[in-house]
Amino acid sequence: MDPSTARASRPAGLLTAWLCCAALLSGCTGSAAPEARSTKDVSATGDAGRRADAPLSADQLQNDYLRVIKDALPSVVQIQTGRELGSGVVYDDKGHIVTNAHVVGSASTFMVTTANSETAFTAHLVSSYPEQDLAVVKLDQVPHGLRPATFGDSAKVAVGQIVLAMGSPLGLSSSVTQGIVSATGRTVSEGQSGGGTGATIANMVQTSAAINPGNSGGALVNLDSQVIGIPTLAATEPQLGGSAAPGIGFAIPASTVKTIAGQIVRYGRVVESGRAALDITGRTVVNADYQPAGVAVVDVKAGGAADKAGIQSGDIIVKLGGKDIATITSLSEALAADKPGQRTSVTFLRNGGRRTVEVTLGQQ
Repeated sequence: MDPSTARASRPAGLLTAWLCCAALLSGCTGSAAPEARSTKDVSATGDAGRRADAPLSADQLQNDYLRVIKDALPSVVQIQTGRELGSGVVYDDKGHIVTNAHVVGSASTFMVTTANSETAFTAHLVSSYPEQDLAVVKLDQVPHGLRPATFGDSAKVAVGQIVLAMGSPLGLSSSVTQGIVSATGRTVSEGQSGGGTGATIANMVQTSAAINPGNSGGALVNLDSQVIGIPTLAATEPQLGGSAAPGIGFAIPASTVKTIAGQIVRYGRVVESGRAALDITGRTVVNADYQPAGVAVVDVKAGGAADKAGIQSGDIIVKLGGKDIATITSLSEALAADKPGQRTSVTFLRNGGRRTVEVTLGQQ
């Protein structure tokens, strides 16, 4: 299967059976491949390892689920903006809530319903950072007993760990699904159709827990009641007309969430993205067979990384480091694995010749 992905927010009030009517990935549209908080720290060899050594009985596992839901679900909220519904996670006791940028869209005011409550509270946008598909909103009035979530350590997330996805799929608030961590370190690109941000997000957590429209911005929680990710994208199958590919969802890792949301809460915006950049504007070009063949440099930022390395408008980038570049998405995914200030090589075509230069990457 060659999945693309779909964002997981949904129009409010439409309890229909479509699963991925939200934009297709990277965060929603896709090409053949996906363009598709702490009470204690538990390592992969800690409690999780002991569970593997001594399998839990059904009653023990059920009790774990009940405990985690009791601990974590009160920190997950429903966010409504116009006709769109999504989810959010309480970030602190000041009323800050982290969610996806594609959930807030272009709105600046929202109605937020906390878990197990029928009362909706007004909230306003603090800042949105579409480049990582994250945003922070703040409740205008902090309700009594608002419970911030506990975020886990992304470095300790391991394939096979049991996780619960919490949110408002299809508008059904405070819903919980279960699965495992299927993979870590995924780089996934989100399309821009249907409200997607076009973000390319590195180190995403892949999960088999059901991620449906409305889950976006909610919580992916481990058995220690720690949020290890923010569910954002669900895979779709292009060969089946874009229908859902069951059991393939993606969550932004807790480390990225804490970095971005922490800056927004403190400064009102993201001041240091940690994301590498070539400092160019580019577009995908095709060859004589109409197949993607590289990224044409449309514009070069004066004094930026590419400019300092001698890359010019009209050059066609075909490799970054050791990775072949055929599309603008593949360039974004290659950059997502690098850091600002890192040196790498860029191979490009100019006037029929092939050149390679060393580049010190800038910051988005």
